[in-house]
Amino acid sequence: MIIEKSWAKSADDVLAALAASPGGLDRNEVGARLERHGYNRLPEAPRPGFLARLLRQFRNLMILILIAAAAITGGLGHYLDMVVILAVVAVNTVIGFVQEGRAERAIDALHQMLAARAAVVRDGSRHSVKAEEIVPGDVVLLEAGDKVSADLRLFEVAGLTIDESILTGESVPVRKQTVEVDGLCPVGDRFNMAFSGTMVAQGTARGVVVATGQHTEIGRISGMMQTVEQLSTPLVREMDRIARVLTIVVVAVAALMLLFTLHVRAMPFDEAFMIVVGLFVAAIPEGLPAILTVTLAIGVQTMARRNAIVRRLPAIETIGSVSTICTDKTGTLTRNEMAATSVVTPAGTYVIEGRGYAPQGTVRVGERIVEPGADLAALGRAALVCNGAALKKAPDGWRVEGDPMEGALLTLAGRLDVRRDEAGPILAAIPFDAAYRYMAVLCDTREGRLAVVKGAPEQILERCAGAVGAPEGFDRQAWHEVANEIAEGGQRVLAFAQKPVSQDGLDHADLDEGLVFLGLAGLIDPPRDEAKHAVAECRTAGIAVKMITGDHQGTAVAIGRQIGLGQDIEVLTGIELDRLDDRAFRRAAARTAVFARASPEHKLRLVKALQADGAVVAMTGDGVNDAPALKRADAGIAMGRNGSQAAREAADIVLADDNFASIVEAVRQGRTVYTNLKKVITFMLPVNGGESASLMIAVLMGLALPITPLQILWVNMISSVVLAIALAFEKPEASIMRQPPRQAGAAIISRLILWRIVLVSALFAIGIFGQFELAQWQGADLDTARTMALNTLVAMEIFYLFSVRYRLGSSVTWQGVRGTTSVMVAMALVLVLQFIVTYVPVMNALFETRPLDLLQLTQCAAGGVALLIVLEIDKALARSWRSTAAREARA
Repeated sequence: MIIEKSWAKSADDVLAALAASPGGLDRNEVGARLERHGYNRLPEAPRPGFLARLLRQFRNLMILILIAAAAITGGLGHYLDMVVILAVVAVNTVIGFVQEGRAERAIDALHQMLAARAAVVRDGSRHSVKAEEIVPGDVVLLEAGDKVSADLRLFEVAGLTIDESILTGESVPVRKQTVEVDGLCPVGDRFNMAFSGTMVAQGTARGVVVATGQHTEIGRISGMMQTVEQLSTPLVREMDRIARVLTIVVVAVAALMLLFTLHVRAMPFDEAFMIVVGLFVAAIPEGLPAILTVTLAIGVQTMARRNAIVRRLPAIETIGSVSTICTDKTGTLTRNEMAATSVVTPAGTYVIEGRGYAPQGTVRVGERIVEPGADLAALGRAALVCNGAALKKAPDGWRVEGDPMEGALLTLAGRLDVRRDEAGPILAAIPFDAAYRYMAVLCDTREGRLAVVKGAPEQILERCAGAVGAPEGFDRQAWHEVANEIAEGGQRVLAFAQKPVSQDGLDHADLDEGLVFLGLAGLIDPPRDEAKHAVAECRTAGIAVKMITGDHQGTAVAIGRQIGLGQDIEVLTGIELDRLDDRAFRRAAARTAVFARASPEHKLRLVKALQADGAVVAMTGDGVNDAPALKRADAGIAMGRNGSQAAREAADIVLADDNFASIVEAVRQGRTVYTNLKKVITFMLPVNGGESASLMIAVLMGLALPITPLQILWVNMISSVVLAIALAFEKPEASIMRQPPRQAGAAIISRLILWRIVLVSALFAIGIFGQFELAQWQGADLDTARTMALNTLVAMEIFYLFSVRYRLGSSVTWQGVRGTTSVMVAMALVLVLQFIVTYVPVMNALFETRPLDLLQLTQCAAGGVALLIVLEIDKALARSWRSTAAREARA
């Protein structure tokens, strides 16, 4: 701010401090201030270029070692091996580069929030100037439909309301005034300010610029966006750890094997190094990064069909691991559409139902649908004529032009069967004034000339002498209590009254007394129909739901109760949060379900506090005020239809239908992706372990290698990848949403998976080396024996694929043997590819393979059958052990 807490100072003091006047600055002063304060635009953060992003892909130990191995292999004259290894490096680099290709466009989106041009007063006359050329001290003119171009201290208003939902999350346009307010009040309560990027709903105003560019509220959020650290996802962290540990172990083992072959076996360096290259290639799952990307991409496609657009691949898995969802209220849990849902007249209490702004609906008294009577007709007429908005039917539904609250009143009139032609012509009007807090019109009705009034209950009730249909008297205090009861339910309350008159004009004095009270209407931005079910399902899945909103406390609590966050809801406001130290803040973040009047700093601090306690946090929102927290959260989820561009660009996932219920589907799909990733890892690592173990056995025993480095690369990059992709299409388990979220630091390789990897690696090593030795014992030459070992390896992969689909369940069932369509397609493709590498002469020459006869192929397939039998026995023993343990626990 150029002027500290300008909202707490009088307009005259602010003008004086800025050396400005209502007549505006002169041209010379504008130039001087532009040079001193700079242009009214947001600064850009430096972005990594194309080359920097590409080079970043090589900051991977596995990739660097593969490059070094390729270089030494080429230096030794093994050019084909070098080309194949470099091709593997290129594939993984391109995949990583594309995956990281999401540019940081959140700041660009915030730039677009600034208006292109603005109307200002300079040298005593009106001018239209570029918004970026506005300077502190400029006098800006505002009209309905304008986007505010800088932060203004208002000094002249006429019926001004501004939509500040992008900053505060408050769904109703804020009515502005000129008197100073408390210096400690939050942004949403600074009624004498107009903030850059917000929209004028109705009315006119003049204000002096007190902040431009990065000093505005939206500029402050932009600065927060630049400094917010975007956390790595749990999957990325875990896979980085696995890759690092695996690479270090493999390099250490390879170094020992190199020393062994050079000094114990006395091999030439050329031959010894190629053995080490083979070992390294065998042990490293080169196809795993590609498979992980494909598995995530399949989840992304599934989510796209459910109206959720995933902008960053790992986010689809992260959303499946969330333990806490911090959700914005306006536009996320609610429709971001005002609706008059309750009406109380002297004749009774009514519930009004309908969808959106459509002027059709039903009226209920309790559970009974009723036709609107005379009391509702009179109130509906008042809602219709005391109105400055318009309803328009668009292809995607009804839309409001003007104040959403007044649009809701037009909808109410339609649902009460009141038509405009029945209300009569309007002869005069008194627009809403903050000093009187009501609006009035004079209209010529069938009943005669009437002054019709709507406004704050405390203003209208004091002017009423009676109530329609209640000649026995008017209990003003009782109606005050009714209004308070409606307000405690989180609704905005408006009162309506009328008065027969005979004059042609209308003045405030005509309305000071003698009004006939018509009733009260309660308005609220109602929760989405599916939000309650979605919140309940989140809770069943062990996910805590917390509402963080910039709206008022009462409204937040009412919506929280309606969507199922509880009846006795603990709520904290932004001012209360500011009083807490870090330790108390963390405790409050964990136990509190609703946070009201929260600023962007509060939302960001809440996300950090929850993460500090080990939670995996998803943050949903649609406003500019949500963008920093969206970026910091483990999974940021923005609304795509009504959300701001800044929120969409900061998020990992965008909901195309703005539906909170889509988050539940995202969680379900995220959990499915994680389960399938575990299957992929459990499938691929034993294959590599078996390959490398078979090579080590051969080296230690001084025998020929059972398979060559090129054959290993064929298996790792072709058959293993094709079969593993089939696991990415596995459907979710029926109980997946009845399980608690996994621990934030839980390893993807559990003890059960680790045991399976060790067991299956040993079985693969026995199968590969055993088949190679058996073939040689049967008289096969070296290349034929290696071809049989290669085909045995692929056969074992195929049978292992059927086993790994069920962690403990038997695979020897019709469903298990049949598999899914993707499994059958993958198996058929691998068989065709293996036929090509075994029988096509060009492939024989390239991979040093030989054609096999039917008996040899049967012998290879037997290795796969034997593997499946052993694994079924292991599963049966595990099931028996678990059953015994469960019985003992019950006993």
